[in-house]
Amino acid sequence: MTEQLSINGNTIAYDVTGEGPLVVLAHGIGDSRHSYRFLAPALAAAGYRVANVDIRGCGDSSLGWDGYSRTDIAGDLVAVVRELGGPAVLVGHSISGGAVTIAAATAPELIAGVVELAPFTRAQAFDLGGLLRVKRFRAGYTQMAQVIMRGKVANWLKYLDVALPVKPADWDAELARIEAKLGEPGRMKALQAMCKTSPADAGNQLANVRCPVLIVEGSLDPDWADPRAEGEKVLADLPRGLGELVVIDGAGHYPHAQTPERVAELTLPFLNRTLARA
Repeated sequence: MTEQLSINGNTIAYDVTGEGPLVVLAHGIGDSRHSYRFLAPALAAAGYRVANVDIRGCGDSSLGWDGYSRTDIAGDLVAVVRELGGPAVLVGHSISGGAVTIAAATAPELIAGVVELAPFTRAQAFDLGGLLRVKRFRAGYTQMAQVIMRGKVANWLKYLDVALPVKPADWDAELARIEAKLGEPGRMKALQAMCKTSPADAGNQLANVRCPVLIVEGSLDPDWADPRAEGEKVLADLPRGLGELVVIDGAGHYPHAQTPERVAELTLPFLNRTLARA
């Protein structure tokens, strides 16, 4: 059953499955909680209470928010944890990877750990050399630029084709669902607004994180010419000893959808360690 949390006149949609310590899942730009359709059941089956959230402007959550920054999304996630009763581990993908960093830094009493999947957690410099050298990076960058400028669903779908080098078995149906959702009035505008936000707010909070952090990158992620190097930079900006980086060979920007078993294998021991101490 979908729950609705009211925040300043808007609503955040989420569902909760399982029983046990709390884990909150937050998806990336242009997606919904359905992105975790493989991971959420696995975590619930392992003994966790899993809250799967549609971030503001996405899925079944409302439109018309004042902002779509990582700081804004972090505030929503903290509100969900307060509503459900923490502490919790937050799992954030892409823009939400930055958001869970901010949540951990600003609400340490509620956040026991964070898992960042292909996170945009640092301000990004223009990488001309990477665009010239790396075909997949160039292809992804080109489609994202078109999304930002033109706001066409077709360009987003072309980006997704690059971002998932190996498609899940249900990809045709999933792609149709994404296309239909983004065709709703206002949804693409929210996507564009998120694309235009800077990750600098998250990067500025990395040094203030005090809980364990697991960073997961895909070796074929088209959002960076060198995904491992990006993960290492995030790791370096965290306090020493808090972070761990794993790169999944062959995965793109959506490791939790493309390689959900591997992400579960990495996430479950992390949950066991962090929530046992909470």
